[in-house]
Amino acid sequence: MLRVHSLAMLLIASCLTFSSQAADKAAPVRMGAGIMTFETVPGWGLGPDGRSVLGPTHGGVVVDKAGNIYTSANMGVFVFNPAGEVLRRFLGDEYSNIHDIEIREEADGEYIYGARNANKEGIKFHAETGAIVLKLQYPEESGLGLTDFKPTAITVAPNGDIFLSDGYASNHIFKYDKTGKYIKHFGQKGNDLKQFNTAHGMTLDTRYEPPRLLICDRNHQPKGRLLHYDLEGNYIDEVITGLGMPTSAAVQGDYVAVPDLHGRLVILDKSNTIMAVLGHNADEQKRANFNVPQEQWVEGVFSGTHGSYWDKDGNLYIQDWNVSGRLMKLMRVR
Repeated sequence: MLRVHSLAMLLIASCLTFSSQAADKAAPVRMGAGIMTFETVPGWGLGPDGRSVLGPTHGGVVVDKAGNIYTSANMGVFVFNPAGEVLRRFLGDEYSNIHDIEIREEADGEYIYGARNANKEGIKFHAETGAIVLKLQYPEESGLGLTDFKPTAITVAPNGDIFLSDGYASNHIFKYDKTGKYIKHFGQKGNDLKQFNTAHGMTLDTRYEPPRLLICDRNHQPKGRLLHYDLEGNYIDEVITGLGMPTSAAVQGDYVAVPDLHGRLVILDKSNTIMAVLGHNADEQKRANFNVPQEQWVEGVFSGTHGSYWDKDGNLYIQDWNVSGRLMKLMRVR
């Protein structure tokens, strides 16, 4: 287990440079270190007028097997091609306010799984058609008697079991089978070793065999951390501490990208050693700040890093929690 006590150590490794130009007019900015070096793609995903098409963002990002990028915004889900052009949208009450998304290839196509805290549910819908095939509600049969239910994260086991984290309320993680039948729950709110203080993000950590849950304990004191649990809900280990406010995690091969709401993204290897820190925001007033309008975006500098995902070539797509709706593409430098 690695404990991080000094932000300065992370930033030395990141070798970050940035431009003060507006994000849609700037030159590409290089950031990162070693094999985890990236360049921004200025203006990627913006409309013909140079404005964001998303509206406010407080969600996640995934990439399908064709390389198309899905991101959830307050008004719904937008699908972009790799060039940043909108292919389709799933808008309206059924798709709004999806806080976290995962994608999974199944026998009859690819499906998006979403956690909707404002709507007190998890959902599953077809990635191409948008057809909703499953809704996950608070399981009364759990016997917990909860009066609130605000799911923040969702992930799926290899056998199809679904995990839904009640990160904005009880901090229990609920396990359902692939049909939505309640199986069990585990975890509770608190700051002890095996408790969660905002189990905000979660993914299947396929860097290990068998796969396990990687959980972002965002507000755990004194600093945010990542935890491993097995798929039966048993605690394994505290993976890393000192990550600020880790919001989500995305795994590719031996690496995991972890957005920190304070305006940076940390990349870890299989030993959970920090490989690079991307997008660090030196302006304390604009860290973890939703209200940074597009006119104040700075190329290569993040403000409320919330979701991320890798494509097959190792490029990264990163979403900020942002009033104008910010989604960025970082190209891997070989």
